[in-house]
Amino acid sequence: MSSKLVRHVGGCHCGAVRFEVFAPDVVEVSECNCSICVKKQNHHFIVPNSKFKILQGEDNLTCYTFNTHVAKHTFCKTCGVQSFYSPRSNPDGKGIAIHCLDPGTMKDVTRASVDGANWEDFMAKNPSFKDKSKG
Repeated sequence: MSSKLVRHVGGCHCGAVRFEVFAPDVVEVSECNCSICVKKQNHHFIVPNSKFKILQGEDNLTCYTFNTHVAKHTFCKTCGVQSFYSPRSNPDGKGIAIHCLDPGTMKDVTRASVDGANWEDFMAKNPSFKDKSKG
């Protein structure tokens, strides 16, 4: 994985919500099989909150939570697209939906399966996963 940080910009479908994120130009995207990620096809990579900034439309975001209410599934009130969210595994970070980035700044994307359907077991077997939002 590349360690050089690049400014990526993205947003929702209607353009009301725009954000920037500083992340490598090569990322590993998590493809989770939990109930909500499967329904939304939430393929994302995680960054620290310090590397993320909403550029416009914060007032156009709404939030959905369930189960433990730790994950904050934010989405645009107008078009319904979730461009990013606060994951349960890394509540001090953002899960960035790879498909919501504007084209041109990402060189490569690899994919990794996350067994969110068995979240507690997955986290016990992968304790470093919670560190994706660090540094």
